[in-house]
Amino acid sequence: MKHVIIGMGAAGITAAKTIRELHQEDPITIISMDDQVHSRCMLHRYISGERKAEDLSFVPEDFFVTNRIELLKEEEVVHINENKQEVSLKSGKSVSYDRLLIATGSNSFIPPIANFKDAKNVFGLRHLTDAVLIKDYASRSKRILILGSGLVGMDAAYGFLEEKKHVTVVEMADRILPKQLDETASGAYQKLFEQHGCVFELGKKAVLTTINDSDEITSVVLDDGTILDCDMIVVAAGVKPATACAENSGITIDRFILVDDSLKTSCENVYAAGDVNGIAAIWPNARKQGMTAAYNMCGIPTTYEDSYGMKNTMNFYGLTTLSLGDGIVAEGDEVKICEDSCQYKKAILHDGYLKSIFIQGALDYSGIYQYIIKNHICLDSIHTDIFHLSFADFYGLDEKGQYEYQQTGS
Repeated sequence: MKHVIIGMGAAGITAAKTIRELHQEDPITIISMDDQVHSRCMLHRYISGERKAEDLSFVPEDFFVTNRIELLKEEEVVHINENKQEVSLKSGKSVSYDRLLIATGSNSFIPPIANFKDAKNVFGLRHLTDAVLIKDYASRSKRILILGSGLVGMDAAYGFLEEKKHVTVVEMADRILPKQLDETASGAYQKLFEQHGCVFELGKKAVLTTINDSDEITSVVLDDGTILDCDMIVVAAGVKPATACAENSGITIDRFILVDDSLKTSCENVYAAGDVNGIAAIWPNARKQGMTAAYNMCGIPTTYEDSYGMKNTMNFYGLTTLSLGDGIVAEGDEVKICEDSCQYKKAILHDGYLKSIFIQGALDYSGIYQYIIKNHICLDSIHTDIFHLSFADFYGLDEKGQYEYQQTGS
């Protein structure tokens, strides 16, 4: 059985490793546009000079040799022929498969603002190739403009500030990290970034640009008339699934590649895992999906059940934060807050169930909250304060002195 995997992010690498563990002799080929394995979460460390490119890998140096995996790097899949069971590469080569996994992740979304898609000094930040271009251009730039203040945008801002650049962040929302944090937690990070020289333009968006004869944007006009001069721009305004390789094939795409609960696409012997299927765009879920797809590719029926993906952790300037759930307060929700000089906690509950929680500061023993949310555990019968729960609150001794689980999810 020949396995071909497109992409070598968390899902693709995990799938390859799992297939090798299950089937020692099956041929495995990974095809990737990248030239090395790297963690997207660490790209800002490369931009800031804290890490070299080779230090971004999350696999051992001999991973492909040890696991007998053929790597076709810096190759792009341009077409999948599900009838012939082969993929066509931009280089003109074709690769046949018995089982195929699409684990291409996602790409940066460049908004339709004048000159953004054509200017030489506008970059997305999603891959190591992006970071290499950005680092090179930043070495010749002083004023850097970042559009978007999500995790990617703030990671980029952190990296540039470490390099002593003048950084301005433009955000349409009224606070930074708006999808991850509330006003209080967001404000704590904004203060830290401002102390390190970052300038924020909140509640605004770019509408016009000025471009020079070298096809470089030299200034951006915001919707309130503010003009921001810049040497380069990093766009962190969202992502789009990397589905290009599956277009014009029989694989069903509705923004994302659609999969069933075994992660199989609409085509036989073709699977999709990670960001490209839109189920849950976080690292642990991508790895679980890669493993699930691998089991099914090896003929071991396995259902993917962990669709919970609303988790973010961050650490800027020594301040750590965990965000679980979407953080949205709806009608009928109960909000509880615990705050002191060292920590900020906010929980959102509905009908006895924990929907979301923010913990900023020490994150000790916080794993219990993801367990509660993911398993939809009712807290009505738990008398411990929500901010002091532990796994011990859900277990007790039976009549034989054995530990037993005392709560049931819905």
